[in-house]
Amino acid sequence: MAEIEEKSTVLAICYDFDKTLSPNDMQAQGFIQTCGYTGSEVKRFWAETNTLASENEMDSNLAYMYMMINKSRGKIIATREKLMEYGSKVELFPGVDTWFRRINSYGKKHNIQVEHYIISSGLKEMIEGSSIAKEFRKIYACSFYFDSDGVAVWPAQTVNYTSKTQFLFRIEKDVLDITDNEGVNRYIEPDKLRVPFRNMVYIGDSETDIPCMKLVNLNGGHSIGVYNPEMTGRADKKQKSRIYEMMRDNRIRYFSPADYTAGSDLENLVKDIINKTEDFEKLEKRHISNARKALQK
Repeated sequence: MAEIEEKSTVLAICYDFDKTLSPNDMQAQGFIQTCGYTGSEVKRFWAETNTLASENEMDSNLAYMYMMINKSRGKIIATREKLMEYGSKVELFPGVDTWFRRINSYGKKHNIQVEHYIISSGLKEMIEGSSIAKEFRKIYACSFYFDSDGVAVWPAQTVNYTSKTQFLFRIEKDVLDITDNEGVNRYIEPDKLRVPFRNMVYIGDSETDIPCMKLVNLNGGHSIGVYNPEMTGRADKKQKSRIYEMMRDNRIRYFSPADYTAGSDLENLVKDIINKTEDFEKLEKRHISNARKALQK
């Protein structure tokens, strides 16, 4: 990854993964099928997961991780490498493969250093196996603990809709290590924050992203709701309706089809955000300079 340019303003774009960068749940793009759920039976896997969570007052993410380990027994050995292999086959929305290069290049022209982060309830090991893993400064997602034989046996990290917000604070303060609880809670002067919330973009697709979206919105940042575009041939009317509802309820500031191709509505929207960030930061730096001079008088 390129070295950090401290003189540039940093804009952090944070993404959910499933149905945001990929049209479907990552686990349902090969892994669940290998466990014996074929075709429409994939829905049964999720139904059983929801039942397990409901009957045991269990976190839904912990439930799906348990189901993955339990249902894979005797069929595959769930190692990190095997999960990454499944991740390498995950389908992406149109244009995602070149999106990061284009957005980074546009940001650089405007003295904005664009960084990309994943904040997902999906599996970190699968995302790390995807073709775009190298594009992210940090991937926050559910992950397994692997025993001495390299087999997944226990959840190491789970990321649900409310715990997602802690990672925004980590990005804000540049305390990316999830074990550093002291650093993320340390007070930092507002003008010393590496990525203030106003310079964050959160892109997601559903209710599980709402806490992050609201946090970003309330602090001057940008939230974008995306939905499956018509070009995939699988436009999800329910998902689109949900995005409209989130807009009416002021959960998101913008919405767009999940079309990441050059010249798309989403690309133009993010470019507009980069333009605004460039102009605002010029004024903010002047304000901070003036405030410091006034304190010295």
